[in-house]
Amino acid sequence: MVGIVSYGTYIPEFRLRVRDIAGAWHKEPQEVTGSLGLTEKSVPAADEDAATIALESALQCFQSSKKTPSDVEALFVGSESHPYAVNPTSTIVGELLGVGRNYLAADLEFACKAATAGMEALAGLIESKHIALGLAIGADTAQSKPHDSLEYTSAAAGVAVLMGGKNCIAALDSYTSYSSDTPDFWRRDGIVYPSHAGRFTGEPAYFAHVMGAAQLLMKKTNIMPETVDYCVFHMPNGKFPRDVARRLAFTSEQLAPSLIVDHIGNPYSASSLMGLAAVLDIAKPGQTIFMVSYGSGAGSDAFLWKVTDQITSYRRKKRQTVAEQMAK
Repeated sequence: MVGIVSYGTYIPEFRLRVRDIAGAWHKEPQEVTGSLGLTEKSVPAADEDAATIALESALQCFQSSKKTPSDVEALFVGSESHPYAVNPTSTIVGELLGVGRNYLAADLEFACKAATAGMEALAGLIESKHIALGLAIGADTAQSKPHDSLEYTSAAAGVAVLMGGKNCIAALDSYTSYSSDTPDFWRRDGIVYPSHAGRFTGEPAYFAHVMGAAQLLMKKTNIMPETVDYCVFHMPNGKFPRDVARRLAFTSEQLAPSLIVDHIGNPYSASSLMGLAAVLDIAKPGQTIFMVSYGSGAGSDAFLWKVTDQITSYRRKKRQTVAEQMAK
């Protein structure tokens, strides 16, 4: 078995209302709230960045686990907003956690799916018995140009996922990826804010890749949407995940528990993982979770998880749920 041994989440307590952003640019709030499907977003404090957020989520992860940081043999941090262009976030987090010295560390970048790429890499390392335990983290203080549409959704949060081969709370049944050179979103070196290609971001980018990865996984595992208990999709806004779920024939009931975007916006690399964590907070043994991430550039990773009996005892030790953090 390969799967999730523990997970931790961190959402900064500060919030910025969409209507206040709209007011700063002399727009009517309904002009943006209706099209984006959210009312506020999480924002970092002055002393928070992707490294501190990654560390906070990792600390939450180990507070709920019998494992310790010294057990970790690989640590990957996925982000679009690494504090340093040259100096890894992963070793900063590893040092502060107390991981030790004998571990593989790497920073990953692939827009909003960097962390799920790390999870696939960890799955391979664990399945090949090269390592026994690995930590993948998605953390971002999402970047957006003032007066750009991204300013209304770009958020801050982090999720840490501890993966291993024993005592898993969610077993990884299967996974697949779908990638292409579709540059719908980019930021050149030295440029402060990212650019995006407007409507090009929708059909040829987000929908083509999320649906492509999802359909590959359905074919690989021979499952149908109606046989799955929950679904999770990357959430750049409130409309896209609802739309792609409908196109793939998932119901609103299967999707609803994962929709963190409605409350905190889009924390980029932490988006789909935060949705997964919200579902794991309530899922029962034997239930299945269908999850698809998305990263501009472009690509998607799809996973099928099966919740194990370990979730019951694990939940008694869990410090904070996603819902509790969103409500703070």
